[in-house]
Amino acid sequence: QYTFSVVMSCSGCSNAVTKALNKLEGVTNVEANLEKQEVVVETELPREQILATIQKTGKVVKDE
Repeated sequence: QYTFSVVMSCSGCSNAVTKALNKLEGVTNVEANLEKQEVVVETELPREQILATIQKTGKVVKDE
């Protein structure tokens, strides 16, 4: 399970991230929290792949 700080300004943003991540084979759950600016991903995939997928949506990921 990975947690990312993602800059999302509206529900459209969080929906775009959720949709993109759910398309990946091997992702079991995605929770995008607009209030906390946080995306929690349950997956067996490498963190880099999840990070790249979020970035492809055009969202800024603040790396911890």
